[in-house]
Parts: sequence; C-alpha cells; structure tokens
Amino acid sequence: MPDVFISRQPLINRQNRILANRLTLHLLKGATTQDAAATLSSLADYWPADEKQVFINCGKKPCDIGLLQWSVPTNTTLEVPGASFAGPEAAAFIAALQATQPSLCLMIDEQAKAALSSGVTFRFMGLNAQRFTAAHLKSAAAQTQPYGIGVAFNVYDRQAFQVCLDAGVNAAASWFFKTPSNAPAKALNPGQAQIIRVLNLVRKNAEVKEIEAALKQDVTLSYKLLRYINSAGFGLSCEIQSFRHAVTILGYDKLNKWLSLLLATASKDPMAQAQMHTALCRARLMENLGHGLVDKSEYDNLFITGAFSMLEALLGVTMDKVLETMSLPESICDALLGHGGVYGPFLDLAIACEGEDGEAIADQAAMLGLSGDQFNQALMQALVFADTMEI
Repeated sequence: MPDVFISRQPLINRQNRILANRLTLHLLKGATTQDAAATLSSLADYWPADEKQVFINCGKKPCDIGLLQWSVPTNTTLEVPGASFAGPEAAAFIAALQATQPSLCLMIDEQAKAALSSGVTFRFMGLNAQRFTAAHLKSAAAQTQPYGIGVAFNVYDRQAFQVCLDAGVNAAASWFFKTPSNAPAKALNPGQAQIIRVLNLVRKNAEVKEIEAALKQDVTLSYKLLRYINSAGFGLSCEIQSFRHAVTILGYDKLNKWLSLLLATASKDPMAQAQMHTALCRARLMENLGHGLVDKSEYDNLFITGAFSMLEALLGVTMDKVLETMSLPESICDALLGHGGVYGPFLDLAIACEGEDGEAIADQAAMLGLSGDQFNQALMQALVFADTMEI
C-alpha cells in the first residue's frame, strides 16, 4: 500500500526567526503525487493558521499536476522545479497552475528560463545552496530578485547561512542551528541553575511558599511562566494570575511540564527562537505519539523529554552536565543520553522527521506501530502548537 510520510524544516529569516515551516512529502512504496494530495487533504483540520507560511515539496519527486488535486491553502507555497515547465507535460501543468493560481516557489535549475517565460507567477525563487560557491550564490541570488523573494535550501551550517544572507536571499531552510554556536561550557550559568532549582522543588512537591521564594529571586521567571501558561497554546479558560493560582488550577505534575519550558528560554544563542520552536515541536509530537501507546500518566514525561532534547544547543552545556543537576525519572534521562528506554523510540522518531530520509521515518514509526496517517496528524498538530507557543 502506498505510504506518504512528512518531514519538516524551518525556514529562518534575517532576524533568526522562523518565517515558515517547510514540509517534505516522502512518497514511499510507489506513492504518487495524487497520494500526496490525498494525504494533504486529510490534514486540513490540522493545518497551521494563515499567518504562518508553509512550503511544500515532494522530496525526490517534483511537485507536478497530481499535487494540484489538493486545494492549496492560501498560506501555502508549492516548490516547483524549472524542469516541470520544459517537459512533454509542461503545457498541462502550466494550464493547471494558471487555473488554480497557488503560491509558487521556483526551484532554480537549468530549465528555469522556461519557467520564467511560461506566464506563471512565482512568489519565491528557491536556490539549492549546495549547488553554488559563495560567489556564484551571490550572482544567482541577484538574478532571481526581479522575479520573486529569494530563499535558500540545503543550508547545513551557520557559516553557509551567513553566506546566503550576504548573497541577498531573504531566508534559508535547514537545521544548521541545532548545534551550539560555541564550545560546550563547563557548567550552567547562574540563571540556568536557578531555573533548575525551581524545577527540582516542583518535582519534589515542595511547599508553595518555598517555590514562590525561589521564583522571586529572578522575577523574570514568574513572568515567563505566566506568559506560557496564559498563551493560546495552553488552552485555559481563565487567566492564571500567580504561581499559587497556577498550582491550584494545574497541580504540581502539570506545572512541572510547563516549568520545563523555562529552561529552554535561558539560552543566549542568536538562534534561540528557532531552537525553542524545535524543542516545543518535539515535545508536543512525542506527547501526541504516546497516546494509546503509554499510560496517560507518562504523557507529560514524553513532553518533557522532547522539550529537554535541545538543551545542549540551548544552554551550551553537555547533556550529562545538565542532567546531573536535575531530579528527573530514569526513563527521561535514558532517552536524552541515547540509552533507549521506553521513551527512546519516541525521541528517535521526533528527530528522524527532521531529516531527509523518508524510509527512516517510516521504519521508526513502524517500530511504534504507527501508520503514516497517524504520524502525519501528530506532526502537524505539534507544528501548530509550537507556532502558537512562540513568545
């Protein structure tokens, strides 16, 4: 049976913020772009809100006329290669694009001139950064500017990201920010250590007044915590006014889950926003994937595992150094240290969907007994959650 699995990349702008989510559709077991269209149609209820842009590509296969069986949302851009405008099916493809008029990103290749002379409008111009030297990238970016907004793909390190920006592109997609910008520090800084102190107090169910006293030593912690809890992503019907109020409404277990996000906010890395978005997406994805596979009491632990999986990049300290200061269940530590355990397969799947190997995503999902539809729905819900929680 044909399978379609989705992987993701963030598209990061000049301000180091996520401009859009880039989704790659991996067409497996003979799946076609018509199957991809059906998959995307089934995700309509989970699609990001209009203010968040989504880029779509079909991985090793070009986005062709089959994908246009999907009613493309207004906030979504299809990546199309120039070669699709020069082959035997080009006329039908051009006619379909002119009839439906989706937002398009032309992926620059040897046939780009045919695409630009086709009469089709392109909102974005896409450059494969791996195909160009720094000098040639600048030249290519300059040539595309009259036709659309320049974006770069396959950018694998921070230096290449800066080269792309210097060349004139407006944003770049990849995971170059997942590694720390500097060599690992020997210890946590005082702000990070204070957050961990509060987390440990909550995990031990300390008295509310003791936790409040710890929070008052850094007034920004209480402010950040209340912003998270009162955000749209949390979904509460009433506004939380204080830490004591939060304990009353949420209880210690739920509060621990949201306090875990504060640790991620302690980063000083220029890419902290993108790293935080990644941590949030992993957290909610792992929580979603656990439904029906682990006991409900473990959902929050899956969330925390995902949220903490980016701590090396966010805090600039090795994972073992972070964990030795925290009171965490062994199952969370095992997953974060790469020792497997019950949460390990969930984290492996969350990380796999940030890569370009569709087969690896499918294999990891199969280990958990998950179908492509189940995984894709969980991923889209997680993306929407991470978008909503951006602060």
